[in-house]
Amino acid sequence: MLKFNCYLPRLYMLVNKVKFGKKLKCIGWPFVFRFPRAKLQVGDNCRINSNFWSNLLGLYQRTIIVAKGRGEITIGNHVGISGATIYAREKISIGDNTLVGANVKIVDNDFHPIDSEARLKHQNEKVKSRPVEIGQNVFIGMNSIILKGTVLGNNCVVGAGSVVSGRFEDNCVIAGNGAYGSPKGSDGGVILNSVGESVYGSVDNI
Repeated sequence: MLKFNCYLPRLYMLVNKVKFGKKLKCIGWPFVFRFPRAKLQVGDNCRINSNFWSNLLGLYQRTIIVAKGRGEITIGNHVGISGATIYAREKISIGDNTLVGANVKIVDNDFHPIDSEARLKHQNEKVKSRPVEIGQNVFIGMNSIILKGTVLGNNCVVGAGSVVSGRFEDNCVIAGNGAYGSPKGSDGGVILNSVGESVYGSVDNI
């Protein structure tokens, strides 16, 4: 039954011309969709959880991965994704060995125009977007939101429920609602709260 469960989503991805590597495991049926001019690629040995029972934290939805317009999504090797939404109009890249926790949202755009007049006139061409870059061996805790323009360096950890926007260097731990900025300690990383201030010092002190 598990093999059958994995086979059908992969078949749908092939029909939709989504590129994926060896040993992709789909638990449940994710919604993975590439618009005609977009690019979507998943690496080797990845796992995508989309059933409630596939993650003991509980998933609110199936995993949704959408590359719209000319958007690009690149997911590296050995990446785990659980009930997340990854939605690109421009570009989202996720490095090798990254874990995307339960119910995480990663978006590179605002979905609707910020300008009130443009929103009333449905001028979707005015929707702002900026690329999102997530490094290698990153852990994004459950229910976090990664907003447009965010850059997470290698080995970063995002605390559960965080809302993240900004650039973070390697080895940072980011936590809070509205986390931003990334002062880098002499040992290569700090823990940040919601206003970008050091909370506990080095990641080595956790």
